[in-house]
Amino acid sequence: MIIDLRSDTVTKPSKGMLEAMLNANLGDDVFGEDPTVNTLENYIAELFGHEAALFCPSGTMANQIGIHIQTRSGDEVLCDYHSHIYHYETGGIASNSGVQLKLLSGDRGRINGQLIESHINADYDWNAKTSLVSIENTINKAGGSFYTLQQLKDISNTCKKNNLKLHLDGARIFNAIIEAHYSPKEIGTLVDSISVCLSKGLGAPIGSLLIGNKAFIKQARRKRKAMGGGMRQAGLLAAAGIFALQHNIEKLIEDHRRAKEIANTLKNCAFVENILPVDTNILIFDLNSTISFTAFQEKLLLQNIKISQFGPKTVRMVTHLDFNDEMLCLLLNTLKSI
Repeated sequence: MIIDLRSDTVTKPSKGMLEAMLNANLGDDVFGEDPTVNTLENYIAELFGHEAALFCPSGTMANQIGIHIQTRSGDEVLCDYHSHIYHYETGGIASNSGVQLKLLSGDRGRINGQLIESHINADYDWNAKTSLVSIENTINKAGGSFYTLQQLKDISNTCKKNNLKLHLDGARIFNAIIEAHYSPKEIGTLVDSISVCLSKGLGAPIGSLLIGNKAFIKQARRKRKAMGGGMRQAGLLAAAGIFALQHNIEKLIEDHRRAKEIANTLKNCAFVENILPVDTNILIFDLNSTISFTAFQEKLLLQNIKISQFGPKTVRMVTHLDFNDEMLCLLLNTLKSI
């Protein structure tokens, strides 16, 4: 038995998901003729209270397209310094859109209206034009923290007041929805565009969706094609996404429960220096001087447990659909034995 906690992207399709994929009606999505892709796009657009959606191979592509459509070369985008678009998208905002980031220091990745307003550039010809705010929910690098509905409303109102577009990187948005008890439509209507990943906690093998109005998605389809993201009989993958949305959202509760149980054990482990608050399914903690990351990793690998390195002494673990209570028990006993 291998226990893989490196990411929630390591899940494999369940039997039910595989059956849905095998039975999918197919067509050519570049021509807009794949009925299963169309169903998925319509389903999630309606779920979040928007007009349209676009199926993309990855969350990075969905984010990059969303930023590109809503900015012009030379513009500036505001985001927290923890943001995925800054750390993990290979500088795509520069190469794809010719825009720069202004990094804000929020509360565990969460910015607010006042912080945004204080960093909007004045309208001088020597300043980059502030045109877009990008927020992440949940925030991966901050340990799975999430926004409350009131915090999102505050950001949305600030953006509207200052004529700024608002993009939501919702790679793990359903983890936030489950934990914060708001609906997709409540938060969807607060933003101009949303990216939603299907291949993380929801358990689909691949794919993300970009959501917005019809005019925005029409432009996004053209940009997706230019980036090489136009897929043909993509209904095989879209069927997995539909299954995930209809069957796996409520299961995220169990991922959060298990992550918090791991955190409770780690707090009592002598090798742990500190641990970020665990809000959803991500655990980030630092090792103290008694053990190196390599030594810690090797001890876990003896029990076939895989983890991620997030810094010289920083560990990340992510619970997911394929991590069960038997695996949890083995992990906790292993941590207690170190």
